[in-house]
Amino acid sequence: MVNDDIDFRASLEQTEPPKGLSLYLQALWYDAKGDWGKAHDIAQDIVNENGSWIHAYLHRKEGDGWNANYWYEKAGKSMPAKSLDDEWSDLVEVFLNK
Repeated sequence: MVNDDIDFRASLEQTEPPKGLSLYLQALWYDAKGDWGKAHDIAQDIVNENGSWIHAYLHRKEGDGWNANYWYEKAGKSMPAKSLDDEWSDLVEVFLNK
């Protein structure tokens, strides 16, 4: 069971995500493991503002600013000026607490 950021980051040493992770955290886990496609597949199937936020982050990471902006708008957010690593950390923190 992942209880905090330290546990979540430690789980990245494994070959599979921990059981019981929310879809949000699964998407972020696969992204951190370098599997953008799997992360995107998960995020695009989450039909709410939170899924849109992760989807936006992934397109920002991909370098597709137009598409990222579209998804940030659907999430009710603006594209942040912070680094991708900082945004990933913010997302993990938010979804660990949901």
